[in-house]
Amino acid sequence: MTEDLIDCYRISKKLMPLLHLPVQSGSNNILKLMNRKHNINDYLLIYEKLKKINKSIEFSSDFIIGYPGESDQDFKKTINLIKKINFINSYSFIFSPRPGTVAEKLAIIDKSISEKRLKVIQNILFQNQINRHKFLEGTIVNVLVENQMKNKIKLFGRTEFMTPVIFSGNIKNVGKIIQVKIISSNQNSLFGKIIENYDQKVA
Repeated sequence: MTEDLIDCYRISKKLMPLLHLPVQSGSNNILKLMNRKHNINDYLLIYEKLKKINKSIEFSSDFIIGYPGESDQDFKKTINLIKKINFINSYSFIFSPRPGTVAEKLAIIDKSISEKRLKVIQNILFQNQINRHKFLEGTIVNVLVENQMKNKIKLFGRTEFMTPVIFSGNIKNVGKIIQVKIISSNQNSLFGKIIENYDQKVA
């Protein structure tokens, strides 16, 4: 994330306000063991610069849980980072050694510990999604309609934050950007109805 790339979010109207910026861990110690070229301060600086440019920008990320050498303190630092950034969507996995890598020869953390940590992380990340989706109930969002669902009744689309939206509509809307009022939600999706008086846009 160079300065000129960050600045694109200031001047470009084409960039969506969702940035997937994988951090892998909230601990500098673990990032060093992973041979990553960034630290948490670097990550937070990028986050702060982008938020200053555009407050509507949100982040998603990736996390590797139970990397060899990860202590309870390292794990807590990952939790703290997640709570600070409030990622709207992220992917988390238990470390799995890949053949031919340095990490393949490292001592693996007890499986039960890794599984417990993964559950804790995912519960926090999932609650973030639930809270954000709940917040959107009653609001109107722009949706890019991707396809008609198998039941031939509902349409499927995504918001500018890549959030799935399901609603009734005509297949002719596929490929268009339309406005949808969000009625309800769950962890994974938003559910709504089309606003009849809107200006359709072709994606």
